[in-house]
Amino acid sequence: MEMNFTKLNYYEMLDVKPDVAFFEIRHAYNAALQMYQADSLVSYSFFSQSERKEILTLLEKAYLTLNNEKERQDYDNDLIRLGILTEAAKKSPSKMPVSIFDINRDQCKTGGLKNTDAEFRARIAANERIEKILAKQEIRGGDLKVIRNELAVPLEKIAQKTKVRIDYLRSIEEENIEALPALVFLKGFIKSYLKCLCIEPLDEIYSRYINCLAGLGKKS
Repeated sequence: MEMNFTKLNYYEMLDVKPDVAFFEIRHAYNAALQMYQADSLVSYSFFSQSERKEILTLLEKAYLTLNNEKERQDYDNDLIRLGILTEAAKKSPSKMPVSIFDINRDQCKTGGLKNTDAEFRARIAANERIEKILAKQEIRGGDLKVIRNELAVPLEKIAQKTKVRIDYLRSIEEENIEALPALVFLKGFIKSYLKCLCIEPLDEIYSRYINCLAGLGKKS
């Protein structure tokens, strides 16, 4: 894994706030589980079987702890002693968490991506502007947006197909590193974006983009 999941606290693993309500923890946990199912577009082929198993084990441990009142209280107290959590954050009013995975997205009325992979590859090969971008040593978020626009694919369609929140996809294109999730999630999101548009070679283009983010200060 690009980011060791053990470095995250349980709230970060489930991407929820420390004041999250108990019933909302289950929603966040179920959303996270869907990302790491074998048939998930977000994580398929991006994580090895052992990595996926490790993540699922940690997610389950986080869920069982935070969903138990006493264990959660003890865990919060440990975080407070370590200076990771404050009493104010713990006792602030509960807010509805927003999952990093847009599992319940409404289907777009115009339908999903209708182009086949072969059609996308043919259009990419015939597009001089895209070819010039893919030849660059550094791929920026703006470059990805140009490619998407050249292929005439709305960002909403990518969000619909990948089940990745549209604000994360927008942040990927805008290189808004403050709004992006941890790299362990971001890896799957970026590769899903690239795979959706048949931007290849996938791993190489991903590396060029992620190196660009690293230069802007995005850390694991």
